[in-house]
Amino acid sequence: MGDNVVCNELEGTTTQDLEDDRFLEQNGLGSRSVTTAAGNSVMNFMKLAFAEAKGALARLEVPVGCVIVKDGEVIGRGSNRTNETRNATRHAEMEAIDMVLCLWQQSSTAHSDNVSTEGFQQCDLYVTCEPCIMCASALSLLGFRKVYYGCGNDRFGGCRSVLDIHTDGCAPCGLSYDQAEVHEVQKTRGFECVGGLMADEAVALFQGFYENGNQNAPRPHRPVRIEKSPQLGL
Repeated sequence: MGDNVVCNELEGTTTQDLEDDRFLEQNGLGSRSVTTAAGNSVMNFMKLAFAEAKGALARLEVPVGCVIVKDGEVIGRGSNRTNETRNATRHAEMEAIDMVLCLWQQSSTAHSDNVSTEGFQQCDLYVTCEPCIMCASALSLLGFRKVYYGCGNDRFGGCRSVLDIHTDGCAPCGLSYDQAEVHEVQKTRGFECVGGLMADEAVALFQGFYENGNQNAPRPHRPVRIEKSPQLGL
């Protein structure tokens, strides 16, 4: 038995399982024993997202991972590739979305470049960290049904922490949210959102990454100013 796992009286059930059950029940999600049509639970899908995040960490990427689920089956997965691609938009959610779009394009009888995105309306997304404003806007534009996430994103979160895109939707490209309201332009719809799943594990991954420093981060353009301090002998 692992050092950090304490068994409950129920065989095969750990204290972490019971904490997961309590969290899910408090949020109206049943428990870990409540499964999807394909026999997978909410927490199992979250654990698959964490497997993606750990893969990102091994590649020296910011450790965020996600999976996209439709009809109880994982149809897309992704993790951060911003360092590898030198592209700040390649977040885990974008990687998973592109994987699904490629899959649908390949399976389309017409093999058209204009693949319908209506299928996302029957999809749920599981991600280890609250989607940023960019990703939350994309999820709203595509019409995702539900989003589950781990820890909050205090600096860039689009699902409560900074903006409420999950409830308010977002304005069309080229218009600010206020402009859309003034001109009565229809905004995208929001999506159901549940946060806090395995949040401690998500924070621990970030801490492990940033304690070692982001080795692939670009150097600052401006020189770092060091203030003189008698304590440092400067």
